[in-house]
Amino acid sequence: MPKTLEGITVVDLTQNIAGPFCTQLLGDFGATVFKIERPGLGDDSRRWAPPYWGEESASFLAYNRNKKSVCIELNHPRGLEVVLSMVEKADVFVHSLKPQSARARGLSYENLRARNPRLIFCAISGFGSHGPFSELPGYDPILQAYTGHMSITGNPDEPPVRMGAPVIDMGTGMWAFIGILIALMERQKTGKGSEINTSLLETGVVWTTLLMAGYLASGEVPEKVGSRSPLVAPYEAFEARDGWIMIAAGNDNLFRALCRVLEMPELSRDPRFSTNADRVRNRDELHRLIQARIETRRCHEWANALRAAGVPCSPINSLAQVCADEQVKAMELIKEIKTLRVPGFKIIDLPVAINGERATVGALPPRLGEHTDEVLRWAGFDANEITELRRQNVIA
Repeated sequence: MPKTLEGITVVDLTQNIAGPFCTQLLGDFGATVFKIERPGLGDDSRRWAPPYWGEESASFLAYNRNKKSVCIELNHPRGLEVVLSMVEKADVFVHSLKPQSARARGLSYENLRARNPRLIFCAISGFGSHGPFSELPGYDPILQAYTGHMSITGNPDEPPVRMGAPVIDMGTGMWAFIGILIALMERQKTGKGSEINTSLLETGVVWTTLLMAGYLASGEVPEKVGSRSPLVAPYEAFEARDGWIMIAAGNDNLFRALCRVLEMPELSRDPRFSTNADRVRNRDELHRLIQARIETRRCHEWANALRAAGVPCSPINSLAQVCADEQVKAMELIKEIKTLRVPGFKIIDLPVAINGERATVGALPPRLGEHTDEVLRWAGFDANEITELRRQNVIA
């Protein structure tokens, strides 16, 4: 992966997933990332375990490669002075504090811009930078609930469920990363920094765009439809003899091809199923007819036949099956990194290649406080000052 951001320094005051994913992306593209953590505790995700990888939290290792860990006590006045000294020399500052907490600590954009006019400032919050709920804490499942995702996820007449992956957290990290890149490009033209605000709330609402557009157009509130699409049929999971297979016949041609593979060509001529609108209206009967045929064979048999006919489909794989999958291996999405510290350590690589190259691990996720002295020397503190800061429990 090209080190396009080499020479860019990032002060990272985030934890959990959204902010760390953003700053990991910056580090993957060559930026130097200084991760500020609480002495003795660090990022909350260091304690999100089990599962462990060796003796370390797999959750922390997943989002914190290519960073340097600096332990600073922000509740000590001198700790804030140290952070401000770092920000004065940095290119990018990213935080995930509550808006009022950041302002109370002197970490507002206005205050930091006065010290460093070229600074790119990025604030990541749960519910946004202003409004009646701006000070509420935000976690991925809370925002999945708040932004409607849990009302459209799962099977009808069953309790609410959330999406298993932290898609709102990671999506927010992506938006922050994109905003920072745009601001860096703008700074090349103007020489000035920018303020970026993003939140889990905004990401959650944006991820509903397709269904929200349907609601805005029709006034009909989308409901849970399990594996189905409310817009297309058949576009859902069917149970084969040995597991489940997802089939997505997204247009009339694909539906006709599906019917041929199923050896049920009469379905494509049935007036109940002749157009997509007809199939959506009669989806329950269509599902019943297709299900009766699918359950006669195994998943891989249907998958091979459907793929040969060009019909989009996939067995519903476990993560173990994904890790062993030949296509995933061919795309080199999961890479083992040789290290004695975390034996067998693997990374899930970036979903983008540039000139055929993906991310590299310049540094393993750091131990807590591993780089405190190194980074403070970069910020301009001499050995005596660092010793005194440690004596006062400002750093660790």
